[in-house]
Amino acid sequence: MSINEIARKPVRWPAPDAVLALLKPITWFPPMWAYACGAVSSGAMTTDRWPYLAIGVLLAGPLLCGTSQAVNDWFDRHVDAINEPDRVIPSGRMPGYWGLWIAIANSVLSLVVAWFLGPWVFAAASVGLALAWAYSAPPFRLKKNGWFGNGAVGFSYETLPWITAAAAALGTLPDTRMMLVALLYGIGAHGIMTINDFKSMEGDRQMGVASLPVQLGASLAAKVTGLVMLGSQVLVAALLWQGGATVSALLIAALVAAQLVAIRRFIADPVRYAVWYSTVGVGLYVTGMMIAAFALRDGLVPIS
Repeated sequence: MSINEIARKPVRWPAPDAVLALLKPITWFPPMWAYACGAVSSGAMTTDRWPYLAIGVLLAGPLLCGTSQAVNDWFDRHVDAINEPDRVIPSGRMPGYWGLWIAIANSVLSLVVAWFLGPWVFAAASVGLALAWAYSAPPFRLKKNGWFGNGAVGFSYETLPWITAAAAALGTLPDTRMMLVALLYGIGAHGIMTINDFKSMEGDRQMGVASLPVQLGASLAAKVTGLVMLGSQVLVAALLWQGGATVSALLIAALVAAQLVAIRRFIADPVRYAVWYSTVGVGLYVTGMMIAAFALRDGLVPIS
């Protein structure tokens, strides 16, 4: 059944499990974790502010990230019909225009919740939503180029939540080193996003989506992925070392060394081992994020 035929079928309410599949809970972790890292790194999270943090984490995950997933699945439904026909929209489990309606409703709900969390959070949520729609929807459709699209997602998933949580807790923008750490982890997340593109190379080629594996080929794209992910963490470790957080810097360096071992397997056969490396490499990557957050919380030597 074609996408157009699905859209013309009589409208019915989607099943709850179909809505959950559209919002993809497994993808919520990165921005939720980044928001928690930002709150920790601020050093301003007192006991009475934990409910505030919890609401911010839910905003970053189910609301903002869930919205980005719904938007992406709606505007990618034709590509998914080739790459992953069992997905919720091309399979018909999400009927009619429900995918689009849910994306719009979740966008509005995200802004309402962000408004009550304060101006810093509302401003960041507005930027994040704008990037989520620009990533998938025409005329921008940033995802058509892997360099721009993955950069936008990395910034939205890691840098923006981190800085937002810290700014909301502090009442002002965080210091230079914290901003740099958040930015570096967002840059590294460009590589994490590229890992997801190896499974959809055929459909991306047919639909004109220039992901990095399509542009560079699987082998070179895998090497670029590793360079971006590992390079950003090395720079974070260097910043912490320069700031006097020697133990934290060494711990992150050890995590990078472990990723170097794992990435050799990924580079040997990127299509086969992309999912495996996404689990192993990303797990080590986000562990380093929290180590860096605690180091920042404990204070570093000011940049001279």
